[in-house]
Amino acid sequence: MSQLKQALADNIKTSMKARELERVKVLRNVQSVVKQIEIDRQIELDDSDVLEVLQKQLKQRQESLAIFTENGRDDLAAKEQFEIDLINEFMPQQIDDNELAALVSAEIAEQGATSMRDMGSVMGALKSKTAGRADPAVISKLVKNALQG
Repeated sequence: MSQLKQALADNIKTSMKARELERVKVLRNVQSVVKQIEIDRQIELDDSDVLEVLQKQLKQRQESLAIFTENGRDDLAAKEQFEIDLINEFMPQQIDDNELAALVSAEIAEQGATSMRDMGSVMGALKSKTAGRADPAVISKLVKNALQG
């Protein structure tokens, strides 16, 4: 079993013992998504796959948070923020903006990328180097800006 799946299961047990029902509900939801993907693909997910699932769960909740905040639904926004904070507990330390920009520059230089045609190979390399530690949309924006001039 991957370390992330084990940490998730352990956290559910701890939260159940502490009677933190909202926390248990969110963690079980995430765990069920992981299990459903394993069943659908008929494989056992490793840490990098579980990390991808967590990123997708985070992104969904961040989009919901933005919509709820925009529409003045503070009650639902608070619930989404709680879930975001909880899922973030399982994510690795995020790369700061300066370090991310340096990684992008280094990868572009290493590959000799000069135009937007090279963006796919640069993004592929950066995706594996930053797995779970940076938002792919932010990386994409940095790569585009660097390759466009």
